[in-house]
Amino acid sequence: MKKTYKHIFFDLDHTLWDFERNAEETKMELFESLKLVSYGIPSYEAFRSKYVGINTGLWALYREDKIEKDDLNFKRFYLTLLEFGVDNPKLGADMASGFLEGITSKTYLFPFAQEILEYLYPRYPLYIITNGFEEVQYGKLKNSGLDRYFTQVITSEAAQSKKPAAEIFLYALDKVGAKSEDSLMIGDDLEVDVGGARNCGIDQLFVNHNGVKHNEEVTLEVENLSQIMDLL
Repeated sequence: MKKTYKHIFFDLDHTLWDFERNAEETKMELFESLKLVSYGIPSYEAFRSKYVGINTGLWALYREDKIEKDDLNFKRFYLTLLEFGVDNPKLGADMASGFLEGITSKTYLFPFAQEILEYLYPRYPLYIITNGFEEVQYGKLKNSGLDRYFTQVITSEAAQSKKPAAEIFLYALDKVGAKSEDSLMIGDDLEVDVGGARNCGIDQLFVNHNGVKHNEEVTLEVENLSQIMDLL
């Protein structure tokens, strides 16, 4: 028997909006437009191989409130440049600003993202809970045409807390007037989305795009967004 929910919360990046594809295209365009080969960086693939680990580490620090968003955005490019012996803060800053400007214009979504939102929109109030930078997330939603589906967008900046911390989920519940037992969190990250929601008594729907094996306790699980129609 299906449980009836009154409120549905979505993660944005990696769940609906294809962050990897959009970010890759943006970084490749920056690599070409800023002529990074002329600085001795042999290829975009070489740049990316260094960037990935640096970016992942900085995001972990950001979630733990050990680094500010502006530092994160600048350092992920500047520190990558340093890996190639390029000590050029201006170039790092140009990449950082160019990335935030460029990525909001990208509109690649995961398969069935539009369809599932069209299905859910008349049936439930829908909301976003995101750790992404506030101005960037609003730009992504607007330019990809997703903004019209969501009643509220709860950002970590507004909540002054980041997933998986309980505070952002409790802030979101209070913001929209929802109770945890009537709510569902839909996301792609077992720690950040699923674990965070579970710790607040919110049911979770894990969007397992890559079919990863895991032992986490989840309320519901799908491998593509279209399968949500069979559950809600």
